Amino acid sequence: MAVRAVRGAVQLERDEAGHMREQVEELLTAVLERNGLTADDLISIWFTATPDLHSDFPAAAARHLGIGMADVPLLCAQELDIEGAMPRVVRLLAHVETELPKSSIAHVYLGAAAALRKDIAQ
Repeated sequence: MAVRAVRGAVQLERDEAGHMREQVEELLTAVLERNGLTADDLISIWFTATPDLHSDFPAAAARHLGIGMADVPLLCAQELDIEGAMPRVVRLLAHVETELPKSSIAHVYLGAAAALRKDIAQ
């Protein structure tokens, strides 16, 4: 079984805890589904949020999924505050166990966040 990294991002429409929960859940669900993964395949997830997001922790939103992630280490950090960067973005880097080769990993960039990585967004 190989260890792979899966990237993803979503841009929030507004900084509200309920909205963040919905968007993070949608992003994480898409990452799992598009890569044929379950919570048991997750090693850890690192979330970042742009400095304009204050309403909640993305990791707290991920815990609400109810898919057995209680023992998956989750970490949040603040994204760099770069002038001109896309606002209200939550990114994730998930470390997973999978038989998929690197070339088959589906990195997930939802909505406007697809513009962040046109080279790997699916």
